[in-house]
Amino acid sequence: MSRKKGPLPLIESLFIEDYAAEGKALGHHEGIVIFVGGAVPGDIVTVQITKQHRRFMEGRIVAFIKKSECRVEPKCPHFGVCGGCKWQNLPYQKQLEYKTKQVEDQLIRIGKLSVPEITPCIGSQDTYWYRNKLEYSFSSKRWLTYEQIQQQEEIVPQPALGFHVPNVFDKALDISICYLQREPSNAIRDFIRNYTIDNGFSFYDTRSHEGLMRGIIIRTSSTGEVMLSVVFGYEHTQHISMLMNALKEKFPEITSLYYFINEKWNDSLADQTPVLFYGKEYMEEKMEDLSFKISPKSFYQTNSKQALRLYTEARTMAELRPTDTLYDLYTGTGSIANFCARFCNKVIGIEYVEDAIKDAKLNSQANSITNTEFFAGDMKKVLNKEFIQQHGKADVMIVDPPRAGMDRDVVDVIMEASPERIVYVSCNPATQARDLALMASKYDIIKVQPVDMFPHTQHVENIVKLQLKNTNI
Repeated sequence: MSRKKGPLPLIESLFIEDYAAEGKALGHHEGIVIFVGGAVPGDIVTVQITKQHRRFMEGRIVAFIKKSECRVEPKCPHFGVCGGCKWQNLPYQKQLEYKTKQVEDQLIRIGKLSVPEITPCIGSQDTYWYRNKLEYSFSSKRWLTYEQIQQQEEIVPQPALGFHVPNVFDKALDISICYLQREPSNAIRDFIRNYTIDNGFSFYDTRSHEGLMRGIIIRTSSTGEVMLSVVFGYEHTQHISMLMNALKEKFPEITSLYYFINEKWNDSLADQTPVLFYGKEYMEEKMEDLSFKISPKSFYQTNSKQALRLYTEARTMAELRPTDTLYDLYTGTGSIANFCARFCNKVIGIEYVEDAIKDAKLNSQANSITNTEFFAGDMKKVLNKEFIQQHGKADVMIVDPPRAGMDRDVVDVIMEASPERIVYVSCNPATQARDLALMASKYDIIKVQPVDMFPHTQHVENIVKLQLKNTNI
């Protein structure tokens, strides 16, 4: 007979000491670490444990004994539920301090790397309305908060258009306002929700794989353009036409109106074909005197103003010379490659996504840049000895891999290629530290610069400059 689990404990007067990985606040109780959502260092709280593990526990705040002096009131009504902006209850300057500390912990305390003094995290000019892209999901089942459940005698499933709360794939939190993206973002979302409900459109059910409405992607640019992509679960000519025409009439500021038909179980659109219903094929973004074309499936840094700071720092660290050959690995749509091209002799960009490489080439053409070459394919297959022999030895490499970091094969090829300088841009200091350790025998870390791309979240972008040993710095 299996042992029946007892009730989960209630921990009183827990002192919140610090933040850990992934921005989780933590305290200790009888030698056990307790992770608490929505807490700020300095809080003293009563915590209801929600999950018990062998070495740690997770819980939620049920009462405040004393609030931290550095706690601030969150601006968003969905704070603590939707899973985004977890640090909105922390002053922005404190957020930057913790992000710098996060980089320090990963590179020095955990990675055991030898690094110079880490420069304080560069803050974002805008801490609200800074995103140029947001994705919302439809769900046939609305997520209810603890308070809403207590207030309702009978729980009736209701449709929602919003964000999936953490660790819940089959329900979405219905969003009334989001402070991350400028208007008409909120207005578009609310109009689509109301229109589809009023006209009886079905919302997607992730468990049964049924329902017409799956998601929307809203993109805005600093040039004032708006791109909207609506994702449908199957072809329904009448309903699709109704909604798209209604959007075209209601929002003349939409410059590119697309839709996708995604009949797969997963939500990835990488292998799906966008259909242009109305407007321009591309949205344009400006950076310095360059213009970048962004298609519905393109990757572009979601904080446009801060992307300029990030790229400027990376370019400065690269110390490009007119005779240099620059390799831009994980080039995406060629933003960094084109941003650096005028400062060196030649740029070679490599990226896995073919559509992104098409955009990279278009961006070079649009800006009359003639010294770039772009190649699509798996990095560890494309970047090999033969490729380097054919296209020339790299004097400088800029690498900007996904969160998982670089494959060991790619690190090995970089080490063998031995560029004089490497600039490693990362959205995950943990995997960055792992990769840097692999290169430590051949490269010295010269500078570390965190950059905040996502205010009110625990995420931090980090730039590290590497210099080949036994060369002039």
